[in-house]
Amino acid sequence: MDVSNLLNQLLGAAGGQQTNDTGAGQGAGAPGGGVGGFLSGRGGAALAGGAMGLLLGSKKGRKMGGKALKYGGVAALGMMAYKAYGNWQANGAQGAAQSPAHTPAHTSAHTPALPQTVDRITGPALEQHSTAVLKAIIAAAKSDGHVDDRERQLIEEGLRGMTSDPQLIQWVDRELQKPLDPVEVAAAASNVEIASEMYLASVLVIDDQSFMERSYLDALGRELQLPPELLTELNTQAAAAQANV
Repeated sequence: MDVSNLLNQLLGAAGGQQTNDTGAGQGAGAPGGGVGGFLSGRGGAALAGGAMGLLLGSKKGRKMGGKALKYGGVAALGMMAYKAYGNWQANGAQGAAQSPAHTPAHTSAHTPALPQTVDRITGPALEQHSTAVLKAIIAAAKSDGHVDDRERQLIEEGLRGMTSDPQLIQWVDRELQKPLDPVEVAAAASNVEIASEMYLASVLVIDDQSFMERSYLDALGRELQLPPELLTELNTQAAAAQANV
């Protein structure tokens, strides 16, 4: 499944410079790039914008725009996670987090000095990160209970305009139908970079004024086992993105 390409289409890379790991461009020359423009219909991405709009709802879609995502798509999310991770390391948190009492289950004492976030990887690793991020976005979108059977059908129709891979479309539908379970979602994070990206994507999707959605995000943060200092940095990056909408 080419999940990274689908996720880039859904998020809407700025300037149309969406590429997968084979180097194939997507949507070159589309005006009004960035996630906000993409979801509001600018850039001519009606199918993807419609699918993502249904998935997230218009209010959530607007939250994912702004200058912080000006580079667009999956790469923008990775850059934000990379910055948060770097700030956390610079504050001396890494050494403490690597002690037995603080090491998350999906990290090791050999975490690389330069985090391998989704903007810095290709091939199978890119697909692994992208799949986990899309899973997190779908789960966060479901946390207010707004995705019903009719909306699922419309989302599927939108996805068929973006990918001819029936396996990928079926995977998305299965994710939409699953009961909301932060434990199951967090299990997709096999390292701290993926966990960070999943949490960051979820923060950008949820409505923090909704008790149900905020409760889900808090539960996901616990299940991802990210250090509190790193969670703070991720929330800071998300707040900066939302402030620029």
